[in-house]
Amino acid sequence: MINVLAILLVIGALIFFHELGHFLVAKGFRIGVKTFSLGFGPRLAGFQWGKTGYRLSAVPLGGYVQLVGESQEAEIPDGFDSGESFALRPPWQRMLVVAAGPVFNFVLAVVLYFFIFFFAGQQALLPIVGQVQSETPAARAGLRAGDRVVAVNDQPVQYWSDLAGKIQSFQGGELQLRVERENQLLQIKVVPDIQTTENIFGEKIQVPRIGIVAAKETVHINMGFLESMQAGIVQTWAVIRLTVQGIVKIVERIVPLETIGGPIMIAQLVSEQAEQGLVDVLALTALISVNLGLLNLLPIPVLDGGHLLFYALETIIGRPLDPKWQAMAMRIGISLLIALMALAVYNDIYRILHTNS
Repeated sequence: MINVLAILLVIGALIFFHELGHFLVAKGFRIGVKTFSLGFGPRLAGFQWGKTGYRLSAVPLGGYVQLVGESQEAEIPDGFDSGESFALRPPWQRMLVVAAGPVFNFVLAVVLYFFIFFFAGQQALLPIVGQVQSETPAARAGLRAGDRVVAVNDQPVQYWSDLAGKIQSFQGGELQLRVERENQLLQIKVVPDIQTTENIFGEKIQVPRIGIVAAKETVHINMGFLESMQAGIVQTWAVIRLTVQGIVKIVERIVPLETIGGPIMIAQLVSEQAEQGLVDVLALTALISVNLGLLNLLPIPVLDGGHLLFYALETIIGRPLDPKWQAMAMRIGISLLIALMALAVYNDIYRILHTNS
């Protein structure tokens, strides 16, 4: 029951924040909003506040904000006037309204990461060597298990991530390690080997290695308000960059299409993280929110990115695109979106059957 509740809350939060972005910017420009809906299909519950109807609908796989005059041919509903029509606004206003949905997904990720860092802090590995692999630069240089690296090339090292970053940024020559061993400070020179390995996308890359493994000793870092906010922004940006790289790798066929997941995979992941605790659920929600925001920014008609493309072209040529071309593009976009969803659901089902077999 807790897992089901977690799935509904996560999906509801993602949909709500996305649509809230459209809603708030539209309201800010005094564009009429007829309906704010969580979900599609038949209305389950709702209320009227001012001119806008707020509702919960039966199909929880999305939501929508119904704006007044979404097209120039659309009739103005009772209670609204033509001055509130979305279609009659300049392209830049329409672009901001459309872009606000994905932007709010990124804002949600920042907020969630902020809460994680502010209330739970952060765990960091200490730069203590747990194992020295044989026949490696570290072994030849005399590093031992239990050594604590305090500086690399006279630059202080506080956490294992600092040490790993300095090794990975190796540009040739040798690394001067200042090591604490049995209350003594030692200077150890290491020349990293360049090894071939795979990155997270399965690509072959060349990386410098010295052959040490962390001791798994961690320290808890409490973070203040500003530190947590900064860390939330940095983490969100890192996830955005990684996700964009993943999308590019999928297009380049470096990452196989079989890795694409859909609603079933999301439900499984949320259910698994719910068993681990609130922090894991929040981190997963932030990750999905970034993915949702980027997905909606793809220049595919029907998605927010497709509308942004239409309005950008309108700005360039000085008039709206021919309705026939728009209709054709929308049909292509719907077909692509259906194909993508079908692929994602197929992958989800295949993974379930393959896992259980």
